[in-house]
Amino acid sequence: MDRNGLPVAVAVSAANTHDSLALQPLITSIPPVRSRCGPRRRRPGKLHGDKGYDYPHLRQWLRERGITHRIARRGIDTSQRLGRHRWVVERTMSWLNGCRRLHRRYERKPEHFLAFTAIATSLINYRRLTE
Repeated sequence: MDRNGLPVAVAVSAANTHDSLALQPLITSIPPVRSRCGPRRRRPGKLHGDKGYDYPHLRQWLRERGITHRIARRGIDTSQRLGRHRWVVERTMSWLNGCRRLHRRYERKPEHFLAFTAIATSLINYRRLTE
């Protein structure tokens, strides 16, 4: 999700899977972004994450790719500072929950659910960009 709350990449994982396991596939699936000047950006510049992503191997992986990480550390940082950025994520998740087909999972196949999720994120992006 970008700074404005627009979904950039979508993925479906199994139930009861920890969020940290989905970080690497999501970051690698972000498409190149065309900028007004210079070459296309292939990765985000900064990543904000909560304490669920506080693992040394994830921090190292992000550092190797040149992504600045702002991940709250367990036992040290409070989650109050992430509130400025977290409300954007919560707002976008509520937009996705507004889609009846996604609120309750009717499809058995993950490919179908992923397709409906992609349609919903496309509609969200279209509505936000045409405003």
